[in-house]
Amino acid sequence: MKQPEITDRGVLFDLDGVLIDSERLYYRAYSAVLAEFGVSVTPEVYGKEWISAGTGPEYAVATFDLPITPEEVRARKNPIYSKLLREEVALMPGAKQALARLAARYPLVLATNSREGDVDMVLERFGIRGFFTDVVTRGRYARPKPAPDAFVTAAAAIGLPNASCVVIEDAWKGVKAASVAGSPIVAVPHEFTAANDFSLCAKVVSCLDDVTAELIDEVLGDGSVATVSA
Repeated sequence: MKQPEITDRGVLFDLDGVLIDSERLYYRAYSAVLAEFGVSVTPEVYGKEWISAGTGPEYAVATFDLPITPEEVRARKNPIYSKLLREEVALMPGAKQALARLAARYPLVLATNSREGDVDMVLERFGIRGFFTDVVTRGRYARPKPAPDAFVTAAAAIGLPNASCVVIEDAWKGVKAASVAGSPIVAVPHEFTAANDFSLCAKVVSCLDDVTAELIDEVLGDGSVATVSA
């Protein structure tokens, strides 16, 4: 792949729910864990507590008085999710095309809360690793989203300030992380996150087909960014 034309601006992509259709798989994996205790949550509750807030296991343990810790809920989910991911994962519509057109113009970095093994599998299966200058997985930074660490690490990986890097996200916790980091944000909501708060975003679009070089340049504009405190 040829080098990007513009190197003083970058694009930082989230993975789950943005590039891969994985949130329904997470939902099924967590649902399987909760079912062991006779508990179920609706997709709406999952979207709010797990995807938007990022504290679903804490919510489940407290709300349903589960006899295990939130960390154990996550640990039990991991092998179930990894199996579903390997068997059923699909790219979001327009994902590969969006990466191809943006990578020709800007350096791209993947910034995700997901584990390295799962991310490596996805990148190799769909042949998209080559679009990224760097891949920042959960082991590369201290605090998960909604803390800003993932996006701060990602921008530093290409030697740019966060204000010069547009973040592509699908959920509130990622939006807050990007905003605290100082990046402008383009949101691409889906069925689980349509009701999330996207008021901090520069743009909200309906699909990845709308994520173009023209949009990135429009969003960066004069470099002004709305931020929130950590």
